[in-house]
Amino acid sequence: MEFKAIIKKGEKQYVALCPELDVVSQGYSIEDSLKNLKEAVELYIEEMGVPEGVSSEEIIFTSFQVKTNDKNTSTIRA
Repeated sequence: MEFKAIIKKGEKQYVALCPELDVVSQGYSIEDSLKNLKEAVELYIEEMGVPEGVSSEEIIFTSFQVKTNDKNTSTIRA
């Protein structure tokens, strides 16, 4: 079975997410975070099984950009 992984650099480690199962793991390198995520997903499936209707083909990955301005974002509005 094939799943997707979203990997993001955290403060000290890389965080890896499997969006189909909502399983997260981490590691000090991209490779470690992916290896740890794979292990976490295998354990999840062993304990919980694969939820009905979960298919990696249903997930769409994309990216987008937004414009930001230089205004102070710490301003609190009343």
